[in-house]
Amino acid sequence: MPGRDYKFLSRFVHKVALQYAAVAEMSFDVENALTRKEQDLPGNHIFISGLARSGTTILLKYLYETGAFKALTYSDMPFVLMPNTWKKISYRSASPPSHERAHNDGIMIGPDSPEAFEEVFWRVFCGKNYIRDDRLMVHKVDADLSKKFKNYIGNVLGPGVQEDKRRYLSKNNNNILRIDYLQKTFPEACIIVPFRDPLQQSISLLNQHLRFSDIHKTDRFSLNYMNWLGHFEFGLNQKPFFLGDEETLETMQYYPKTELNFWLLSWKNYYGYLSRNISNNTILFNYEKFCADPEASLVALFSKIDIMNPVFELKPFKPVIKSAAGFDQDILEECRLIYQTLERKADQPFGI
Repeated sequence: MPGRDYKFLSRFVHKVALQYAAVAEMSFDVENALTRKEQDLPGNHIFISGLARSGTTILLKYLYETGAFKALTYSDMPFVLMPNTWKKISYRSASPPSHERAHNDGIMIGPDSPEAFEEVFWRVFCGKNYIRDDRLMVHKVDADLSKKFKNYIGNVLGPGVQEDKRRYLSKNNNNILRIDYLQKTFPEACIIVPFRDPLQQSISLLNQHLRFSDIHKTDRFSLNYMNWLGHFEFGLNQKPFFLGDEETLETMQYYPKTELNFWLLSWKNYYGYLSRNISNNTILFNYEKFCADPEASLVALFSKIDIMNPVFELKPFKPVIKSAAGFDQDILEECRLIYQTLERKADQPFGI
């Protein structure tokens, strides 16, 4: 969300709440002290993760609209580490009308829209362990940090949460960095990872990178905002994932981020790692099949995650297919082989 959407006072509050780790940690401590904890919180949560531009936001939207989950929304900003306390002390003016998000992709957002704010937790409590100047690192989650994360989930669910809303929902593209932890620590949870045609997704990533780079050049607050949220997908603060493959990262760094080859290698890096690290509670979600038959795709998905009787009236739609030239066909072929592997795994019965 670009900085022009925020007035001066709002910018100041966001800076205080998000930039300074000590303030964020204090807000978390206040929440833990004031919020009565639920006992025996369930573990059947939903974690949506995927490389940007794969359909994660639309999935978040449809899941949240079932009413079966609790998730952070724009109204929880900027004190996302103390959502219950913030609701009690913040001033609630009349909700402004929904507007198109900064991506200019037709997705409308408002105060009650869920969004990817979970990464604030990880950045505040262990950012120095995985955020580098030129990359994002896979990192371990120790017992103390894991306990804090479970408390964080409990806080989002809130005290006295209704029985039918005891499931946490998040979208966090950076969870690829800790997918092993999530798979092992929350065996009852489902990790949903959308995947998309590598060429079309890479073109979309490149276009968003150029768009946000232009925004960041003229709007410093927007750049800071993305850093505070731990969003490094594109723009002047873009950081590639380092997933243990130094050769691929070095090849990526050879290409400017204004070239399609960089984004094709990003796709290969992300989904190649994912294809080797899929557990029984990971669900692959095919973006192309969703576009061709969104209703059938969501009904099948919801049956896997115990959401009963979803009602949809969604018609198939054709995403805009864009052409490109001047990229390395060998890189694209490597990506397509990974895509075919993901297709096969996505068609397998869930949980085996």
